[in-house]
Amino acid sequence: MIPFSDVARAAYCPRQLYYARREDDRQVPPEARARIDLAFRYPSLVDASDATLRRLPIRRSPAAYRRNLSRLHERDDYDRLVAPDRTRAFCAGKDCHGTVHKVLTTGADGDATDDESGDAETDDASDNPPPTPVIVSPGEPPENGVWEPQTVRAVAAAKALSWERKRTVPSALVEYPTVGVVRSVRLTRRTRAAYRRALRAARAIDGPPPRIDDDRCSGCDYREQCGVGRRSLRSLLG
Repeated sequence: MIPFSDVARAAYCPRQLYYARREDDRQVPPEARARIDLAFRYPSLVDASDATLRRLPIRRSPAAYRRNLSRLHERDDYDRLVAPDRTRAFCAGKDCHGTVHKVLTTGADGDATDDESGDAETDDASDNPPPTPVIVSPGEPPENGVWEPQTVRAVAAAKALSWERKRTVPSALVEYPTVGVVRSVRLTRRTRAAYRRALRAARAIDGPPPRIDDDRCSGCDYREQCGVGRRSLRSLLG
């Protein structure tokens, strides 16, 4: 099976995934873990002093961060976000596996049957809402929606949770705790297609994929190995 992180990298750049797979240590860096941990501290952060917030890895001013947390408190699912049913849960589906940072539920799951695609199909008679997986990102969100690699990772998590619980999981959440923002990802035809493309790309890698060489390369940790920016004019022109 493919890790959630691999399909997310494949959605971003298959060549980056190739180099990442060659690393001996693929653990989450300490600075990223510190940012992710903020997602489990919202109740204490909303009233934290400016001095306290400035010592934390947030990406907004203290006043703006508190405003965002106050808006977060108005969400219908806020209580479940701060007290999830499961945290840092390992989920394994038919194709992918990995850590789901939070699993939000409102009751026991209903009975289900498997559909032909390998995802679990909810029994329509069940009165219990489906569980919602939450992926926490240490980065910055786009102006609207969710970046495609995180969308793909959220879909992978939803499919794995669906397989585990044997019922349909129609949506997931992506949290950006360094700014105090939560975005929804629905499993639509478009997001499922993006997930399938990334899954195929991740499975197909057996050597360095072609370079992409665009704005993504400037912040890539593997640009030196990749050689982006050092190619000849002839190679750039084809």
